[in-house]
Parts: sequence; structure tokens; C-alpha cells
Amino acid sequence: MDSLANIEAFVRAAELGSITRAARSLHITASAASRRIAQLEDELRVRLFHRTTRALRLSEEGRDFLERCQRILEELQAAKQSIAHARGVPEGRLCVEAPAVLGRLLLVPALPRFLAEHPRVELELRLRDAVIDPAAEGVDVSLRIGRLEDAGIVARRLGVTRMLVCASPEYVRRRGAPETPEDLRQHRCLGFLRDDRVVPWRLRSPRGALRFEPTGAPRVNDGDALKALAVAGAGLAWVFDFMIAPELASGALVTVLDAFAADERPIHALYQSPRHAIPRVRVFLDFAAALLGPPA
Repeated sequence: MDSLANIEAFVRAAELGSITRAARSLHITASAASRRIAQLEDELRVRLFHRTTRALRLSEEGRDFLERCQRILEELQAAKQSIAHARGVPEGRLCVEAPAVLGRLLLVPALPRFLAEHPRVELELRLRDAVIDPAAEGVDVSLRIGRLEDAGIVARRLGVTRMLVCASPEYVRRRGAPETPEDLRQHRCLGFLRDDRVVPWRLRSPRGALRFEPTGAPRVNDGDALKALAVAGAGLAWVFDFMIAPELASGALVTVLDAFAADERPIHALYQSPRHAIPRVRVFLDFAAALLGPPA
């Protein structure tokens, strides 16, 4: 098994062009990955990589060996999948990545039910807002909100979310409700920061699409903080509909400009093409589709 682990470290490093990225995808340290490759080179008595401080380049022997190793790992994966399909039991490690707000508000509360139905699945959930390369990070399923820029990526559309403008009833009583997007300039509009820049609001007006940039304060870079400010009456907020569903039901928040809230964001699950057939991935995709609802 040590030889197989060493081969896998070598293949990942060759495919990703970096020992550090290979280690991350295998969930080991960079030193451990480097040690595995060194052990493989000692066993073969050849140098598989030409290493510099800036680059990792395959040697001629490494290129020949890589093709054979890739076939070995593909055959092994196919054998594992064949057994899993025959048994039909979802099991094993499943790494899921999702935007933090989507994970906290929708995924996490529903996960106990998923885990109860599939007790052999070893779920690893990573919540973050940075866009990552799922393959390089060893992620099986990556949930994304918004339109996908890469047309060639393998994705399943799970549902859709709308962006709404909301405020507390106390704020509306005190300042009134805007009746058109142009009225927003007379209100305190809370800004959401992404990469240190305020995210512009996208609305619809009689003249077509409208882009509004909040210029005042406060501005925050956390969705929970943005919602808390709106509940406290600090101003108007532009948020995902699922973020404020409990507050709308309780009356802590009300929506305004509903006729102009035209910005819909699809929710997709991204995965590597062959993986959708693996039972643990397939059942999670079905679970996520049922949880997030059909497209509006």
C-alpha cells in the first residue's frame, strides 16, 4: 500500500504541477508528499522530476512512468466503482464545498437527515466564499451561486435564489419605503464588501436593468452581520431570499421594491464527470436538489 500511496502522490504532483497542491488534494502535508515521491524515486533508482525553486518538471523517465501510473490508478478506481455500484451502498469520504452563507443556513440544518439516511458516508464540509478548483482541492461536489463562467464544466442545476431588498418595520415606519429604485438615493443602503469592494445592487426599472452602488456606511463583509444590521433598523439591505426567510416569516424584516427585484441567481453543483455515478456523490446530488428546490 505504501507503493500505491507513493504512486498517487507522484501522479497528483505531475498533473497539478506542484507538490504543495498535490499534498492539499491528498489531505497530507507537503513534506509527506515530497517524502513519498522521494521514496518512489529511491525504489526505482531514477529521478522522476527536475526540481527548481520555481518549477516542477517531469524527467524523461518520469513522463514514461506517469502514463503507466495513470492507467494503474484509473483501473483501480474503476474496480472500486464497480464494486460500489454492485453493492449500491453509498459509503466512503465525500468532500463538499459550499458558500458559507448557503452552508450555514440551508445545508447544515439538513445534514443530520442526510447522515442518518447514509450512515456510511464520511462527510467533509468546507464552507468558504473563495472560488476554488475542485479537482485541485480534492473536492467531490462544489456548490456555486450565480452563473457559471466556464461553459465546459460539469454541473447540475439544483435551484435558484432571488435577491431581495429588505428592511426592518421600524426603519420603514421611520424613513418610509422606497417606491422606485431611484428612491434608494434618499435612503441608507447597507453595503456588502467582497474583496474590499462594495457589491452593486442589480434591480429592474421601467428603463431596463439598473445597477445601484451603495455609497454610505455601514459596510460589512459578512452576510450574517448584514442581516443583523437590517433587523436592527440600520438601513436597507440587498440579500439572498433564503437568508431572510425566517425573519420575513416572523415579521422582523419586510421586503420593499418587490416589483423591481429581478436578479435571480442559479445554484449549481459542480463535480468531476465520472464521479456523479459514484453512489455517495449521486445521493448527495439528489439530496441537494430536493433541499434547494426546483428552478423557479
